[in-house]
Amino acid sequence: MNSRQRRGVILLILSVVCALAAFAGVLSVISDVKSKVGPEVTAYRLKDDIEPYTPLSAGQFEKTEMPERWLSATAVTDLRDIEGKIAVTDLKKGSLLQSDMIVAQPALQPGQQEVAIMIDAATGVAGKITPGSTVNVYATFAGEREGAPAQSKIIVTNAKVLDVGSLKALEPDESDRNRQTTEAVPITFALSTLDAQRLTYAESFAERVRLALVAPGDTAPVPDQDRTYELTKDK
Repeated sequence: MNSRQRRGVILLILSVVCALAAFAGVLSVISDVKSKVGPEVTAYRLKDDIEPYTPLSAGQFEKTEMPERWLSATAVTDLRDIEGKIAVTDLKKGSLLQSDMIVAQPALQPGQQEVAIMIDAATGVAGKITPGSTVNVYATFAGEREGAPAQSKIIVTNAKVLDVGSLKALEPDESDRNRQTTEAVPITFALSTLDAQRLTYAESFAERVRLALVAPGDTAPVPDQDRTYELTKDK
């Protein structure tokens, strides 16, 4: 092998070494990018605009893959999460679907209304009332005239609870001599028109409104004679 051939072989070997080094460098960069970006997960984008209160279906969304670290904690990653849900506001085409964009459809039957009132945390069934619970609503009224006895009445029976909100602090009325801050929970019910009127009346005029949790499956009506209680008539 002459000197020219030797130089050619050396150059060929150097070229192979450089190519291998470059390839290793590319692999290193790709590995570094992957380590920084992290694994990819599935998310969903809107195919078209969706108006508020529109029922949602899988066909309204398209699947997309993106790094998990770039995905917000509220992003929907499983379309089973939209079952029975509606849009809570205007949803724009191309937006990434988030859990705070959707809410459960109101579980109302024909003739029912959705009514929410604030229930004093001290007079409710603390921590035991959840969406789907059934309750009786009691209200305590002062006597209609001076000297008349106070009464406790069952205002609504078998009221279905749709939602239980977060505990909130309520400032007392200026006329309240005790002037103590109370805590209350917003509770949403599914009620007939008449029961909704009874409940709102009790919230406005009763001294206290209290919820009594009904045992699951217990649909027995409360007898009329047991709907009103006066201490003076208790035997």
